[in-house]
Amino acid sequence: MNRDDFNNISNTLPRTPGVYMFVDKAGTPIYIGKAKNLKNRLSSYFIPEYNLRNKTRVMIKNAVKINWTVVQSEADALILESTWIKQHMPRYNVMLKDGKSYGYICIKNERFPRVYFTREIINDGSTYFGPYTSKWRAKILLKLIKDLFPLRTCNLNLSEENVDAKKYKVCLEYHIENCLGPCVGKESEKDYNEKINQIKHILKGQFKPVKDHLMAEIHELAAKMKFEKAQELKEKLIAFDDYQAKSTVVNPSIKNCDVFAVELDEDYAFVNFIKIINGAIINTHTEEVNLKIDMTESDILDLVIPALRERFNSNAPEILVNYLPEWVSEGITVTVPKIGDKKKLIDLSVKNIKFNKLQFFESRNKIAQAKNHSHRILNTMKNDLKMDVLPKHIECFDNSNFQGSNSVASCVVFRNAKPAKSEYRHFHIKTVEGQNDFAFMEEIVYRRYKRLLEENQSLPDLIITDGGKGQLSSAMKSLNKLGIADKITVIGIAKRLEEIFFPGDSIPIYIDKKSESLKVIQKARNEAHRFAITFHRDQRSKRVHKTELTEIKGVGDKTAQKLLTSFKSVKNIENASQDELSTIVGPALGKNIFKHFKRQKTKG
Repeated sequence: MNRDDFNNISNTLPRTPGVYMFVDKAGTPIYIGKAKNLKNRLSSYFIPEYNLRNKTRVMIKNAVKINWTVVQSEADALILESTWIKQHMPRYNVMLKDGKSYGYICIKNERFPRVYFTREIINDGSTYFGPYTSKWRAKILLKLIKDLFPLRTCNLNLSEENVDAKKYKVCLEYHIENCLGPCVGKESEKDYNEKINQIKHILKGQFKPVKDHLMAEIHELAAKMKFEKAQELKEKLIAFDDYQAKSTVVNPSIKNCDVFAVELDEDYAFVNFIKIINGAIINTHTEEVNLKIDMTESDILDLVIPALRERFNSNAPEILVNYLPEWVSEGITVTVPKIGDKKKLIDLSVKNIKFNKLQFFESRNKIAQAKNHSHRILNTMKNDLKMDVLPKHIECFDNSNFQGSNSVASCVVFRNAKPAKSEYRHFHIKTVEGQNDFAFMEEIVYRRYKRLLEENQSLPDLIITDGGKGQLSSAMKSLNKLGIADKITVIGIAKRLEEIFFPGDSIPIYIDKKSESLKVIQKARNEAHRFAITFHRDQRSKRVHKTELTEIKGVGDKTAQKLLTSFKSVKNIENASQDELSTIVGPALGKNIFKHFKRQKTKG
């Protein structure tokens, strides 16, 4: 859309509040905005003197049409703009992060509620506090709660029927006084719920009711001559005061308010949010906004204030800002403080932005440097190995066995010259008897790439075999069977002189010992060896333990594996109670195993 196109419609534009929409030739909205005065705002996009950002010029060039809607007030324009953006998700509008990865403290909707950290919100009536952008801060809160108010951590169904029927027994948490035993009726529902009420006060930042509650309990215990218990509670109160002292950095007369500061960079806006309840900073968060089009500080705050207040469940009646937004909401006061403690809060918020900006751009620079470093290494490797493509995806194989037994193998994966440990795979050798390293390599390479082909997964750019010509030839047999030998570069690395062999070539090449590409090949080889050896040791250990367990009457391989999976080690099985063993393998066999180890201890 150009200036002439706009001039054709400019006389029809109203001078009232409204929402406008730039639309491309496919009829798709590409940008949605609001305005106090539609004509003035839209005209600003087509005035040559205005120094528009490049992204804005591209947006206007891609637009073929402008739609608009007149509304009664600026507040209505803000609401309609937000609704349309969520509905159409235009490519040039700023989209805030949805916060799904943030953590919450959940008070579970159940009898004798649990209190725990979670990243998932379930609509089951549970109460969620947060989000907490720092898991560390949430953990500190949970530790404080645990120290002040012993709660259950189990997920048992503590219905009245189950508790009255004495269905459960107290666990270790009860014995170490982390729980008061509601599962066996040692703590009443009323007393437990009173603790939950105090926890809600803490999570809302309302410290005074909690202190009053603790002080009342201390006096009550002292009156009953229970001085030790009173002293324990007093120590908890001191810990609580210490936590509150660290949290309260604001003048308590300020009460409840939200603080927003914004600062623009060339391509980004940074907004810091501070949530204050009863004079204490309860939460802080900095949002980085990728600017896709010209926006002022006020435009950014119009977008961010309602979004962050909704995300952090804030209903504070006062908002402090460093730029006055157009955003308005009934019953809310928005001010730009110039002096006093409120101005100090804005300064603190701006200070947070400075530190976050520094961290943000340093992080971006490190990522860019890492990418450049990886690209340089991959280019060197491509040249050293005479490859047609960059070896972004590398896989390396090795095997391990002990005198032909417990034969296993490993495949490690490197992405962009770095280990991708979640993609590592290990293999049990299935088709080869005895010790035959070449046959092992042939089997695992075939199995690996047969599976990748069946699952339509991408093949590596480079395959490395740990060993010389023999292992390399074995790998090539499998790749030829699968018809992919000509699609992948394959090399073998011999340990003694770090010789690099290529298929069909008996003369190796030697890469400079200081070369970064050789270091990556060596690292992949060493990782494959380490992964194979570790897996082999685990298998041998399990076999020894299994043999020890299968000597017990009635215990076969499957039962031994089941016990090891549940108890992790033979030592733990040996120390388990008869009831614990019976839970896994049944009463009769549990009794057998318990007696076996009891006899062993007696002999010892």
